Amino acid sequence: MSAFQHPFSFDPTYGYGLDDLLKIQPPHPPEDFEAFWHPSYRAALLVDPRPTLRRSTLRCDNFIIYDIDYRSTGVFTIGGWLLLPKNGNITRGLIVGHGYGGRSGPDFELPIEDAAVLFPCFRGLSRSARAPISTNPQWHVLHDLHQRDRYIMRGCAEDIWMGVSALLALYPWLQEHIGYMGTSLGGGVGALALPWDQRIVRGHLCVPTFGHQELRLKFESLGSLAAVRCFHQQHPEVVETLRYFDAAVAASFLKQPMHVAAALFDPMVPPPGQFAVYNALAGPKQLFTLSAGHFDYPNKAIQENELKQQLKKFFKSL
Repeated sequence: MSAFQHPFSFDPTYGYGLDDLLKIQPPHPPEDFEAFWHPSYRAALLVDPRPTLRRSTLRCDNFIIYDIDYRSTGVFTIGGWLLLPKNGNITRGLIVGHGYGGRSGPDFELPIEDAAVLFPCFRGLSRSARAPISTNPQWHVLHDLHQRDRYIMRGCAEDIWMGVSALLALYPWLQEHIGYMGTSLGGGVGALALPWDQRIVRGHLCVPTFGHQELRLKFESLGSLAAVRCFHQQHPEVVETLRYFDAAVAASFLKQPMHVAAALFDPMVPPPGQFAVYNALAGPKQLFTLSAGHFDYPNKAIQENELKQQLKKFFKSL
C-alpha cells in the first residue's frame, strides 16, 4: 500500500518495501557493454571543449555567475552556467546534472565550498536546445532510440565527459578534484557516464532513472518512462538499445565512492529502478532513503535538509 494519499491510478511504491528494494539486482550486461562505452569515452577525450565564458545577468551574494558554452561530441554546443566563489580559492570542481524539467538557471544552495560549479544543460534541452531534437521529455527520451550508436542518451553522457574537459581546460589544477551530482535524468545519465571517466572522483545520484530497463518497462508511470513503454510496445526490438543504457548495469562498473538518494514512492521514476542502481554499485557507497521522489509530502523539507548535510560531509574530501 502507498504511504501517501495520491491522485494516481497506480501505486507509486509498485508493491515494494525497503527490504524488497534492497534485494533487487541489475540485469547481466551485454557481453560488449564495456566495448561499447570505452571507445565513446576515448573519442570524447580527443575533442577540444573550447569553453567560452560571458558574465551572466544573474546575481548572487556568494558567487560570480557566468554563462558558459562548450563544445561536446558531434560538434554539439552545450550551454549552461558556471559559478565561482566570490571569496576563497577554487580548489575543486563540481558538475551538476538536471532532471527532465530542464534547467532555467543554476542552483545556489550547494553542499560544497571553494568550487567551480558547472551546470550544463544536456543536449537538446534548455540552453542546449537544437532542432530536430524535441525539448519535450516524452519525445526527447525517444530521440534515435532505434539506433543504439546514435541514441540521445549516449550524447548526454558525453556531455558530462566534455563538461569535465571544459572545467579542466579552464582550471587544470582541479585534476583529481572533480565531483558530480545528478537528479532524475541527471542521476541516470551520471550512472552511465561515471564508470568510464576516472577524472570524476566521487558522485551523488538522486532518484536516478534508467535503472534496470527490463524491470522498469513493466511499470506504469507519469515520467519519460511512459513514452519509452509505449514505443517499446510498438517496437519491441528497441529493448536491445535499452540494454546498453541501463543505469544499474553501468553502476556495476562504477568504482568511485558514490552517494545515492533513492525514494520509496515515486510516480515518475519507479523505485525498483532507483534501488537497482544503488545495489549494483561496485565501489564504496552510501544510501539516503527518501520517503518519496517527484512528489510533495509533509517531511520533504526536513529530509532535503538532512540530505544536504550528508552531501556536505560526502563532498568534503573532494
